[in-house]
Amino acid sequence: MGKDYYKILGVSRTASDDDIKKAYRKLAVKHHPDKNPDNQEVAAEKFKEISEAFEVLSDTDKRQVYDQFGEQGLKGGMPGNMPGGGGGTPGGMHFNATNPEEIFARFFGSSNPFGGGGGRGGMPGMHSGMGGMPGGGLFGGVGMNGRAGARQDPPLEHELPCSLEELYRGTTKRMKISRSVTDMSGRTERMTETLSIEIKPGWKKGTKVTFPKKGDERPGTIPADIVFVISEKKHPVFEREGNDLTHTARLPLVDALCGATIKLTTLDGRPLTVSVSDVARPGAEKRVKGEGMPQSKVPGTKGDLRVRFDVIFPRTLSDQQKAGLRQLLPSG
Repeated sequence: MGKDYYKILGVSRTASDDDIKKAYRKLAVKHHPDKNPDNQEVAAEKFKEISEAFEVLSDTDKRQVYDQFGEQGLKGGMPGNMPGGGGGTPGGMHFNATNPEEIFARFFGSSNPFGGGGGRGGMPGMHSGMGGMPGGGLFGGVGMNGRAGARQDPPLEHELPCSLEELYRGTTKRMKISRSVTDMSGRTERMTETLSIEIKPGWKKGTKVTFPKKGDERPGTIPADIVFVISEKKHPVFEREGNDLTHTARLPLVDALCGATIKLTTLDGRPLTVSVSDVARPGAEKRVKGEGMPQSKVPGTKGDLRVRFDVIFPRTLSDQQKAGLRQLLPSG
């Protein structure tokens, strides 16, 4: 039976010229290979089919022959059943489809349906048409932008600051982005979108969350990936070292010598008491097992809390205090 050009364009057999043009405008932009970088081969075949249907139905003579004899008759495939002899369709017509890129450029003229400027027929990246390119452009294995496949823009990285509490518990961050998108009619506009980022407990600074192809849409290129890179906000009590947390406890000399109790609030809000009974030497630390950060790769386990001692020495001592210390403290 051949191809149903009316069905391909989604119009009725009584469609007007304007109906056919509107259908082609919408479908050609939607299925253009540059608009479908992830599936260019399928898009190219569909784009070619749409272009052929438009070329036939927008031409009065071709449409008349097609309506009477179908695709085979139009392309000279039924010589024995047609008026006008055995050389093809009536009037000597022997239809060969024009390359889709030329039809596209001719239809849109100098107005770029993808919203940018430049390029042949207003399409950036279309440096040579299918008729002027060995192998026929994308349909011969080379991209419509004159190179094998569309090139993706470099990733766009954004810092995503998180508190230690957020990295301890896990949270959801919602980030608004603004980017250029191309609608079905080919117009480019700015749109705002909210991206949800699921922060997992224990994630470290430098962890990357990628949203593929969320950058600006530009003809002839694949939109850039947007990448959020986790960073850690400074915390007033704790510092992170790998999966461990550290806290620096400032101890007066008397507490360092005689013992002390250090009271902390954990990142999940629990009170925690760390007792120091031995002499706390400057720079030494006490380790509390399981009170560090969650380990994202080993669920249910945590690092340790390391309490480091910063001993505060008195600035001056009286003679009496010195004498008393000499009596109390060993000299060797």
